[in-house]
Amino acid sequence: MPETFVKNFDTAVYKGEVSVPLGLYINGKFVDGANKTTIDVINPANGQLITKISEGTPKDLDAAVDAAQKAFDTTWGLNATGVERSRLLNKLADLMEEHADTLAALEALDNGKTFAWARKTDVDHSIRCIRYYAGWADKILGQTIETSEAKLTYTRHEPIGVVGQIIPWNFPLQMFAWKIGPALAAGCTVILKPSEFTPLTALYTSKLIHEAGFPPGVFNLVNGYGPTVGQAMSEHKGIEKIAFTGSTLVGRKIMEAAAKSNLKKVTLELGGKSPSVVFDDADLDEAVKWSAFGIYYNHGQCCCAGSRIFVHEKIYDEFLSRFTNYVKTLKVGDPFDPDAFQGPQVSQAQYDRIMGFIESGKSEGATVHYGGERIGQEGYYIRPTIFTETKSHMKIVQEEIFGPVCVIIKFKDEDDIVAQANDTIYGLAASVYSQNLTRALSTAHKIRAGTVWVNTANMLYPQVPFGGFKQSGIGRELGGYALDNYTAVKSVQVNLSLSLS
Repeated sequence: MPETFVKNFDTAVYKGEVSVPLGLYINGKFVDGANKTTIDVINPANGQLITKISEGTPKDLDAAVDAAQKAFDTTWGLNATGVERSRLLNKLADLMEEHADTLAALEALDNGKTFAWARKTDVDHSIRCIRYYAGWADKILGQTIETSEAKLTYTRHEPIGVVGQIIPWNFPLQMFAWKIGPALAAGCTVILKPSEFTPLTALYTSKLIHEAGFPPGVFNLVNGYGPTVGQAMSEHKGIEKIAFTGSTLVGRKIMEAAAKSNLKKVTLELGGKSPSVVFDDADLDEAVKWSAFGIYYNHGQCCCAGSRIFVHEKIYDEFLSRFTNYVKTLKVGDPFDPDAFQGPQVSQAQYDRIMGFIESGKSEGATVHYGGERIGQEGYYIRPTIFTETKSHMKIVQEEIFGPVCVIIKFKDEDDIVAQANDTIYGLAASVYSQNLTRALSTAHKIRAGTVWVNTANMLYPQVPFGGFKQSGIGRELGGYALDNYTAVKSVQVNLSLSLS
C-alpha cells in the first residue's frame, strides 16, 4: 500500500494541511510500483527532501495499458456519451476549483514558482482548460459528404484509443490539464507520466479524478524516469498515440521510438528561443514591462520565453537603461513570500545548466550587463541576468537556456530584424512591440513561429492553439485543433440503391 504525504502549510499566503497519495494510480487505485522503489522529491527553495514517491517501471506501464484498454473497450471510448464525458470533466473542474489553493501550494512547493503566480495563472488556467474541453465533449462532429444520390457517405471522428502523455516540470498542473482535457473529451483513455521533479499536483489531481467518478482505467498515472517509463511508453505497442512536452532532444528520441514500434501518432511541444522585437515607435514603458515578463516569468523556465530581445538601434540605449532598472525591481525570494516575483530554479541540475550558459556567455566574449550570479547560500536562486555585446554564433544566442537569462541585441530595420529573429532552429513564439499595427502585423507574419504576440507576451488561453514551427514541435495544443490529436477519421459509405447488374 503506497504511503501518503501530509504537509501542514503555515505561510503568509496559505495555511492548511494537505494530504497527497504517493503511489501510482492504475485502474482506479493508488498502488506501489512493481519494484517497491521510490524517487526523491526535492524542495528547490532549500535543496531538502520533501517526500518520496513510488517509482514506476515498464511492468507497471503494462498494467496501466491493460487497464486503459479495458476501460476504452467497456466504459469509455464509444461506450460513454459526450454528455457523460462532459459531466465528469466539469465535475473534475469543480473539484479543482474547490481545492485551488491547495493545488497552488503544492505547485509552489516542488516547482519553486511563487504561490501567487501559481494561484492566479497556473491553477486558474488549468481549471478553465478542463472546463473548455468539457464543453467540446459532445460537439466532436463529422461530415456528410455528397457523392451520389444512390449513396449516403459520412465521416466519424472516433477516439484513437489508449494514449500516453509525458509532461514537463515547468508548468506541471497546466500541462496536466492541456494533455488530459482534449484526450478525455475525445473519448481516449490516458496514461500520464509526470516529471519526477514535480509530481505532487499530478498526484493530488489524480485523487480528484477518482473523487469525480471517472471509471477505473480511464485515467492512469505512472511516476518514473524518462529513460525507463518514458522510453517504455514511447515503445509500447498497446499505446496508439503519445504526446510529449519537453526538450527537442528528448522529442527526437520519442519520435524515433514511436516510429520503430507501432508507428504511434506523435505530438511534440518542444523548445524555443523566442524573439521579442521592440521597434522605435513602441510604447517604451509597456515594452519594457512586457518583454521583462516575457523572459523572467516562471523564472525563465518557459518554452516560449522571449530570451532574445531585439531593440531598434535608435532606442537601444534608452531601452536598456529602463529595462535594467525595471528588472532590478523584480524580487527574487521564497515561493511563499507574497512579494516575490521569481522563486528558485526547479532543481540543482537546472541551476547548474543555467550557470553553465552564463559562464559560456562570458567566455565567448559577451558582457554581463546585470545579474549572472547566485542569490543566497541555499536553494537554486539565480539573479535575473542581462547579456549585451553578443554575437549571433554564441551559445547564449542560439541555444535554449530555460532560465532567467536574456540577450539584448540591436537591429536596424524590418528586413534586418526578420532575418535575425528567424536565425534559429526554433519557432515556438515571438513578441512584437510597435504602435504601428501595419508594421507590427507585417513583422508578425514574417517571423517563423507558431504564436506571435503583438504588444504583449506569454498570454495563453484554452481556446487558442499553441505549438511550434521548425524544431519547436509537431501538432498543436489547445483549442479545437488539439482534438485532432486524439481522434481518427473514419469514412462510412452506405449503398442506398446502387446495383452491380
